[in-house]
Amino acid sequence: MSTPSEPRPPHDGPALEPIRVLRPRRTDALAELMREFRQDTGQEPGGYESVALPGKPPAGSEALTQELPPVVRETRRRTDAAPPGAGLRRAAVAVAVLAAAVIGFGGALLLHGEKSDDSAAPVPAPPASAASTPDPTPTPPATAPVDPDGAGTLREGATGPEVTELQQRLLRIPDVYRDGSTSGRYDPTLTAAVARFQLWYGIRGDETGVYGNDTRAALESRTPAGTS
Repeated sequence: MSTPSEPRPPHDGPALEPIRVLRPRRTDALAELMREFRQDTGQEPGGYESVALPGKPPAGSEALTQELPPVVRETRRRTDAAPPGAGLRRAAVAVAVLAAAVIGFGGALLLHGEKSDDSAAPVPAPPASAASTPDPTPTPPATAPVDPDGAGTLREGATGPEVTELQQRLLRIPDVYRDGSTSGRYDPTLTAAVARFQLWYGIRGDETGVYGNDTRAALESRTPAGTS
C-alpha cells in the first residue's frame, strides 16, 4: 500500500501531465480466479491453465508497489527582485529631495519678506532749499506767426485793404466773381471765386481758394492797376 505523500507547496512551473501506470498482472492468479468462478457456477474447468513466470516477478508487478517519483521543485531566482539595500537607498533619496524642497520654500518666503519690508520703508523727501532763486533767463519776446504760403498770402478769414483790392480785380475777370462785394472780408464766396480763377487759368502753385504768390501774379497780369 502506497504511503500518501506530504502536502507540498504549489508548483510555480508548468503543470505536470498525469502519467498512466501499467501494472502487469500474474497469469496464475487470473487462472485461479477463473477456476473458482467455474466451480461456483458448475462449469467444467478446462481450457485454462496457470503458466508460471520464469524467475522473479517483473518490476512493477502486484507483488511490488510502484510509486511515482517525487517532483523536485526548482527554485527560480527572480531577476526583477530588488538587490539588498535598495529600499534604504530609495528612502534616503526621498528624504533628501523633501529636505531640499523645504529649504527652498523657506528661502523663498524669507526673500519675499525682505522685499516687503524694503517696499514698506518710507522714501526720504529731498531737502528743501533755503530760498528759491528766480530764473535769470529772460523770456524771449513773442514773434509774429510766419505765413506758410509766403508774405502777402490771403485766405479765408482775412480782412483789410488787400482783400478789397483782390475783390476789385476779380470783378474785372468775366464770370469769376459775378455780383461779388468789395467789403474787404475774405468770406466763402471770395474763396470760391479764387478757386474758380485758379481752375480756369490752370494755376497750380497755391492751395485751392488761397490767394498766394502764383495766383496774385496771374491775376495782376490780367488786371493792370488803374483799369476799371
